Amino acid sequence: MAEHAEDHIETVRVRRAPKMSVFLLLGAALGVFVAMILTFAFDGSDQASPNTGFVYSQMQVFGFVTLICVPIGIALFGFIAVMLDRRASRRARSVAVDHETVRGESD
Repeated sequence: MAEHAEDHIETVRVRRAPKMSVFLLLGAALGVFVAMILTFAFDGSDQASPNTGFVYSQMQVFGFVTLICVPIGIALFGFIAVMLDRRASRRARSVAVDHETVRGESD
């Protein structure tokens, strides 16, 4: 079996980019943390709700506040990641690389 190799030089742009998933997970974690602080810092869960007349437990209030804080944290950290990505794209540099393609030929 003979092999055939093609070799040529290409120019590519190299840049560092933030990992979006890490930023989004950090935003969600920050949202849960802020929801925990808001839930346990203000003790108003022993009173009936003026809209529904129900008394919500502290865990229910935590769940409601988490549903608001987590998307806000994800959006905030997602925005930060996009801004860092744009900044990184301005710092991209061009590099010459050797691109080699090897193909095996069958008899």
